[in-house]
Amino acid sequence: MTRQIQSTNLDNAVQLLADNGFEGMGNAMQILFNEAMKLERNEYIGAEPYQRTDERRSYANGFKPKTVNSRVGKLELKVPQTRDGDFYPSALERGERSERALKLAVAEMYVQGVSTRKVAKITAELCGLEVSSTQVSRAAKLLDEELEAWRNRPLEQIEYLILDARYEKVRVAGSVRDCAVLVAIGIQPGGHRSVLGVSVSLSEAEVHWREFLVSLKQRGLHGVKLIVSDAHEGLKAARQATFAGVPWQRCQFHLAQNAMQHTPKVEMRKHVADDIRNIFAARNAHEELSRFVDRYKDTAPKLAAWAQDNIPEGLAIFDIPNEHRKRLRTTNMLERQNRELKRRTRVATLFPNEASLLRLVTAVLVERSDEWETGMKYLTFQK
Repeated sequence: MTRQIQSTNLDNAVQLLADNGFEGMGNAMQILFNEAMKLERNEYIGAEPYQRTDERRSYANGFKPKTVNSRVGKLELKVPQTRDGDFYPSALERGERSERALKLAVAEMYVQGVSTRKVAKITAELCGLEVSSTQVSRAAKLLDEELEAWRNRPLEQIEYLILDARYEKVRVAGSVRDCAVLVAIGIQPGGHRSVLGVSVSLSEAEVHWREFLVSLKQRGLHGVKLIVSDAHEGLKAARQATFAGVPWQRCQFHLAQNAMQHTPKVEMRKHVADDIRNIFAARNAHEELSRFVDRYKDTAPKLAAWAQDNIPEGLAIFDIPNEHRKRLRTTNMLERQNRELKRRTRVATLFPNEASLLRLVTAVLVERSDEWETGMKYLTFQK
């Protein structure tokens, strides 16, 4: 009987689309969502409705109404409940924080008069309704409490620490400023990645980095064996002050790019790039660097001097296990994360304040961290 009801409901959704095309999308999605949530509850319980089985872990306990403002209009959903109260559909959880944060960022622009007609249109499309300052403030308060708790959660031992920075546009006192977004990623002793924290500020780079790193230690971060980052301005002094004695691995990819700025002739660049790649791949990297300096000290003296001072900063990985080097020689592991951040932030384009930017990037990073911590191991540590 249950499967027959499910089949009938699915047939109804298909018929809505057949009869009404895109105008029937909202009602069809409403039916599909409700059916998907019921199927997920059955899986959680371990039994179909009225089925007797030893694998049952709980019992169905009715439904709770929930209105969701989606891109296809308002969806009147019936969220399945269980007697133990521990079940909640993943379809509603997945991406919920970042979606709410994105809506709030755009809505704040609209309410504060930053928006154009285009932004107002986006607001209506994303939120499904006109918004007021009171609605924005109330929604922001609830989400901010949740995200603030995540940013201040206790930390534990971390084997490797990866640091990165990016910049977003924020409106401040009527002008547009670049706002620094600092992100810390950690590799846990168990091999999983985790987003440790994020900070947003218009303050000076060194001050911002130092406060951010100190906050990580105050939350319990310890045991770091290697720090990986690019040579961001201000990071060096902040890192030395807060993690004195911890080896630093400068991103090899960015080092190779920086070398091109010191190469005097365009036709030399391929040879220089190949030679630097050989240094990073060599077992005797420091000897290979010496040969590189001798090779270019006459034809490209500035390049040779730069390499002698900077290339050693990219060789710290030779002091960690060989199987970890490929993963940690650059900050490229953050590329997908940054693409996701960019995909969300470019919708808002210009943030009305720092709090709005912090809210959105935190929400995206919470979801990324959840995926990493429950997914496959990033590294394997020998016990």
